[in-house]
Amino acid sequence: MAVCVFCEIIAGRAEASVVHDDDSVVAILDHRPATIGHVLVIPRAHMAGLADADDAIGAAIWRTARRVSAGLRASGLRCDGVRLSLADGEAAGQDVFHLHLHVVPRYPGDGVAITVDWKTRSRELLDHDAALIREALR
Repeated sequence: MAVCVFCEIIAGRAEASVVHDDDSVVAILDHRPATIGHVLVIPRAHMAGLADADDAIGAAIWRTARRVSAGLRASGLRCDGVRLSLADGEAAGQDVFHLHLHVVPRYPGDGVAITVDWKTRSRELLDHDAALIREALR
């Protein structure tokens, strides 16, 4: 495995601006932020994606993101809203293959663009897709 930059940060061998750390996760400022105050919440244990995380890690990531979001709003940094984003896999845009959740402060005119070509699907197709997913969850 190539050296994981997040594992290096967690081990103290690489620099980071830490905003929170506990036994399960570390939250650091992104060194290439979408907006000022952009935070990454990273599990301490190396795991590539969501499928590798158990419920306890998922809960720790979410709990930390919620706390960081509140901290951003109270910090004095510009933050009229917060966007949470997690890319799971290369096709989703993941570029560091250590699970992490982006906590991005948002405000009007912040320059962050999220473009999606929303599609409308019939109820019949939606019900079919829901059945496939339900079956896969069993």
